[in-house]
Amino acid sequence: MKLKIAILGTRGIPNHYGGFEHISEYVSAGLVERGHTVTVYNSHNHPYTKDTWNGVNIIHCYDPEYLIGSAGQFVYDLNCILDARKRDFDVILIMGYTSSSVWGRLYPKQSAIVTNMDGLEWKRSKYSKPVQNFLKYAEKLAVKHSQYYVSDSIVIKQYLARKYDINSRYIPYGADMITPVEREQITPAEAAKEDYFLLMARMEPENNIETILDGYNLSNSAKPFKVLGDTGNRFGKFITHKFQNDSRIEFKGSIFDTAKVRALQNNSYLYFHGHSVGGTNPSLLEAMASEALIAAHNNPFNQAVLNTDAFYFSNPADVKQLVENVQRQETEKLMVNNNLQKIKHLFNWESVVDGYEQYAIECYLNYNNGRIIS
Repeated sequence: MKLKIAILGTRGIPNHYGGFEHISEYVSAGLVERGHTVTVYNSHNHPYTKDTWNGVNIIHCYDPEYLIGSAGQFVYDLNCILDARKRDFDVILIMGYTSSSVWGRLYPKQSAIVTNMDGLEWKRSKYSKPVQNFLKYAEKLAVKHSQYYVSDSIVIKQYLARKYDINSRYIPYGADMITPVEREQITPAEAAKEDYFLLMARMEPENNIETILDGYNLSNSAKPFKVLGDTGNRFGKFITHKFQNDSRIEFKGSIFDTAKVRALQNNSYLYFHGHSVGGTNPSLLEAMASEALIAAHNNPFNQAVLNTDAFYFSNPADVKQLVENVQRQETEKLMVNNNLQKIKHLFNWESVVDGYEQYAIECYLNYNNGRIIS
């Protein structure tokens, strides 16, 4: 069965922003390869201006975010939804709900609506209390106005079942294996094998960057600590100021060269993953695929992916202990290899696309038969 599928809720493809754009690239192109007709909605500000990409149809909708800030996302999503109402898509996949679910009453009735429920956005500490309350409301609206749901984490699936009594389909993110070319992207001077610690994250409190660097700052390690991420926001400026006197900490800024990032992950002594809110994090999967030894913040999201194949921390004292005591021996090599096997067999893009294709077909058939998937 070949379907007409639309993907809404992202800034567009190819990816120039984040996780939803990244997965939309792979899923849209993969579905086209399987014979489906796929359309992705792009912001009119997106640098890619053509009407097709790798066989995927692109519809450019007006996005005033550059003029009016975050409120523009709501206008952009409304424009995408209004355009989709004019078309006869079999299935509409909405990536996230933050600025789209408020328009839920306008979702096209002729299409089966599938929403990827994202992480627990309302838990993010960067948001004020009123914004957190709005995000809880938006989550409820997404549940109310969608017929079908995707969770990218088992933890999110369990949360939705407990909170709303809905059965979402678990479909994780994917990651590509590191290539020999990517291993060679940086010079020995930039990354001596296993001679530095590394973290890569947006500069936000819930990513536990301060906790990680506090622990490292207390340690007696002679290895440098490389921090990848844009430090231009308020929290980023706070972090760089706080640790400006620790010459071992190197703030490298954002690096958009994927091959270079993967090589840095591969060559690190220990890769710190501090994300504590959300589902399966793409940067964590990439670190696993890059054969990095991982120390992760101790929370159910990370545990669901890594199981026993990582070190865990909850506070600066834990980080200090890891920095000073972790070894790179047979046990650690086994942890790295186990995570690599997870990428090969559980978090590969082929199986992710298969999951979306199978679920889209099920949703279409069930929606048109007038019943909901149990």
